[in-house]
Amino acid sequence: MRRLAMTPRADWRERCEAVGFTFHSIDGLYWDESVAYEFSLEQIETLEAASEDLHQRYLDCVEWVIRTDHFEPFQLPAGAREEIIRSWNREDPSLYGRFDFAWTGEGQPKMLEYNADTPTGLLEASVVQWQWLNDVNPAADQFNSLHEKLIARWRAIAPDGLLHFTAIEGHEEDTGNALYLLDTAHQAGLPTRYLPLEFIGHHAGRGTFIDQYEQDIRHCFKLYPWEWLLQDSFAEHLERSAIRFLEPAWKLLMSSKAMLPILWKLNPDHPNLLPASYHQDIPGAYVRKPLYSREGENIRIVAGDLRLESDGPHANAPCIYQGYAPLANHEGNYAVLGCWVIDGQAAGLGIREDASAITRDSSRFVPHYFV
Repeated sequence: MRRLAMTPRADWRERCEAVGFTFHSIDGLYWDESVAYEFSLEQIETLEAASEDLHQRYLDCVEWVIRTDHFEPFQLPAGAREEIIRSWNREDPSLYGRFDFAWTGEGQPKMLEYNADTPTGLLEASVVQWQWLNDVNPAADQFNSLHEKLIARWRAIAPDGLLHFTAIEGHEEDTGNALYLLDTAHQAGLPTRYLPLEFIGHHAGRGTFIDQYEQDIRHCFKLYPWEWLLQDSFAEHLERSAIRFLEPAWKLLMSSKAMLPILWKLNPDHPNLLPASYHQDIPGAYVRKPLYSREGENIRIVAGDLRLESDGPHANAPCIYQGYAPLANHEGNYAVLGCWVIDGQAAGLGIREDASAITRDSSRFVPHYFV
């Protein structure tokens, strides 16, 4: 695993925008092709194996939580437990997720968390860095079968009727990711429609959720976290509505950091896991994480001389404590390896870099290849 200097394409902005990647310069610099990471095939296979194994272990943990009624650590809003159980018992299908790993390329990668409900960074991990590879280093390969696996998954779970896609109005990154997924569903032959989240209504007479054309929404991909959705005013109508969401409600358990201590309890000393607890009893260096923080919000790292804490809205929220695993650090550039999973299969890699050991929404995305 090497970090190499690269020469950016002269027309990289135009090339990115040609595939719908209009948010390439968030906060001045987001997509960064001045560097790239080189892996060996063996290293890629290590990441693939870890991702697929951990996904199955997460599924086992969801089953355990539901079977033992162990919901208390998740601090769920009213009605969430019932919605989760209903979606699990119906076997509502899942589409995708992204594991975040700390790894230098030696030994075993250590899983930091599972972005199992609303992961972003998909468009750039899929078509954007594949385009970069073909333009810059076509003789190399890339851990990237995202596009093909997404289309195949849509065909496998094809819902009966129109599939709606929604994200928060005005959020360019979320909208871009949602529209990319809509495009993959369209390529799979599914009828699709996009609508901003704010346009979703509820028809009291029909007992259904409706779009801007007053058409019933029966199947909906939402780039909107379940823990937010369940606190919205229309959540009270979920049980009586026939609407089905991607991701399903049972994915809320996977996406919560409250699952990390359970995962460790059921899989002690697993080579890809870090010790995790609901109490500050982790020996040695640790990281404190709120149960539902996002984009590196309110993270605290205590590791020897390293003391870091990020801001955010979760300062007083319930937390878990996890053993500290240092990120790969190349001359002050800290890298998180994001491994994508589609229907339980490893499907691709996206790398985020930052000058801080805490990865934020402003952290740079850099491409990769393997030889």
